[in-house]
Amino acid sequence: MSTHFYTASSLDGYIATEEHSLDWLLKQDIDLEGPMAYPSFIERMGALAMGASTFEWIQRSDDEWGYTKPTWVFTHRDLPVPEGADVTLTSEPITDVHVAMTAAAGDKDIWIVGGGDLAGQFADAGLLDEVWVQYAPVTLGAGAPVLPRALDLELLDVARNRNFMCGRYRVLRRTPKTK
Repeated sequence: MSTHFYTASSLDGYIATEEHSLDWLLKQDIDLEGPMAYPSFIERMGALAMGASTFEWIQRSDDEWGYTKPTWVFTHRDLPVPEGADVTLTSEPITDVHVAMTAAAGDKDIWIVGGGDLAGQFADAGLLDEVWVQYAPVTLGAGAPVLPRALDLELLDVARNRNFMCGRYRVLRRTPKTK
């Protein structure tokens, strides 16, 4: 079982505009049957985590909740949950929620759906194993950064999917400094 941050990014390193918009992404050309595309990735996932902004954006953008996997939304607010959705709102520590997510995922993996800061919190806790980034041929100039943390990564795989340059990285664990 592994925990993955799978996201798209502008070439200048942003996953959303300052207004939390993904309109720039939705007009990009990608082959959903191609390498590192979403459909084959989601098949391996058993549980999802997302922040409140991502959760709200999905609800604004889609007519119905499209995820069938158990989902934890990290928030300090009381948000409306779609009827019948397997969604848990939480403000519990990442480490505690990860235990519940791992149990729910069974033999599948965990996906940090959106929010570089949330993925960074998983990394801070030593719970992020891989980062998948699909780089789109666009720059945003400002917005929400992919990962607002200093992390060491090892490139595991790279592919081209139409206009996207796709990379999969392993998060390298840092060892504490000794005197």
